[in-house]
Amino acid sequence: MVVVGGGTAGAFAAATTAQEGLNTVILERKPEEEAGHIACGDAIKGKSTFPDVVDLDYLRDESFTNQNISRAVFENPRTDEELSIPLGQTGSVIDRKRYGEIILEEAERAGAELHFDTVVKDVTQDDDGRVTGVRATREGDAVSYDAEVTVDAAGALSILQDRADLSGATFDTNVSYSQFCSAYREVLDVPEPVDYDDAIVFKPTEELGYLWYFPRTSTEINAGLGFQMTEPPMKLVDALKRDLHSRAEFQGAKVRDKLGAALPTRRPYDSAVADGFLAVGDSAGHVNPTTGGGIPGAAKSAHWAAQRAVAAISDGDTSEEALWSYNRDVLTDFGKRFAAIDLYNIWGTAHEVDELTDIVTAIPGQQLVDALGKGETSMGLGLKLRTVVETAGHWDSLYELWQVREKARELKAHYDRYPDSPDAFETWRSYRDDIMDELYEIAGADPKY
Repeated sequence: MVVVGGGTAGAFAAATTAQEGLNTVILERKPEEEAGHIACGDAIKGKSTFPDVVDLDYLRDESFTNQNISRAVFENPRTDEELSIPLGQTGSVIDRKRYGEIILEEAERAGAELHFDTVVKDVTQDDDGRVTGVRATREGDAVSYDAEVTVDAAGALSILQDRADLSGATFDTNVSYSQFCSAYREVLDVPEPVDYDDAIVFKPTEELGYLWYFPRTSTEINAGLGFQMTEPPMKLVDALKRDLHSRAEFQGAKVRDKLGAALPTRRPYDSAVADGFLAVGDSAGHVNPTTGGGIPGAAKSAHWAAQRAVAAISDGDTSEEALWSYNRDVLTDFGKRFAAIDLYNIWGTAHEVDELTDIVTAIPGQQLVDALGKGETSMGLGLKLRTVVETAGHWDSLYELWQVREKARELKAHYDRYPDSPDAFETWRSYRDDIMDELYEIAGADPKY
């Protein structure tokens, strides 16, 4: 098996198959000293979200720099009010570079080869369209890799999907730049400990994105922002600088690192398999489309894909149908939640940020967490009445939001019926698209897909 990309998805896929005895190689375009240096918000739920194919205690001890995140803080940019929301479980903020180094080290320990300075140029396919490997340059020299299964872990804007002809497969090619987010982040050392070292802090921006302040430690802050590419272009560096300069805790701060990236803010791929080919993590849209969180989804999807690849190779059948159960693993698990959450994202594109801020501020904290984390929420009569009072002037939008919630529930139930084989795929997708058409009508939003 050849794995293209040495991020979370690539490392967990390779560790899984190498442990099972498959000859596995990770192709990483960066030099070894830069491995793991990826633009990321660095916040995760905790080590329990990772498959047990690496030494999780070692990973935690080496890279989890803040394990005391217990709340989320939502800042209203118009009123300077704050909404503090208990998370219900303790999360963490990590040192992303050290984290990346450890998971690659663990993949190698499991038996995978690591080829750094390797840039993939093309995908190879046989006469039947089966993916048979990749062509690349390694340290400047041309090299080919032949594999029974090729795993695309190359990130949001993967070259593999541009180069491969997947037109004969169910593989989801309905992907456009507008379904992505552009992001930028800096890691800063501040002179004094911040008073939110137990929190992840969010602040909405005009371009349907948000600023974040995630404390790696009480004096080391990951600060960044992103915006939807459906919105007008945003000067990310300038916008972040303006907000940093307005905050007292960053006076005298020193920038340790800066980096930008693109990430998918869309639902997971309807199908991420083709003959001899699997896509995982960001390459398959396995990212929370509202928050941009992608580490847990990348780790889980890669592990499931690798397990399916091991079985397929052992059976001597790496066809799309033989790999198909990987799709079902993802889309009946976190995939259905992300697809439901995306409905709120779509609804938001049809509303002004000021209105969204007013509504979000009025919704009780736990219900907001449920909507953004599970794709649905509920509240008792008392909370409903309070929310109605506090959202006066936005009742039409609040009714729309209730309708969106109902569609999210319907969509999740439909994803639970994801087919067991490609034969019923088009029927499943057609019914899902009908749900989406109803959602667009409710939200008054332009179709996203």
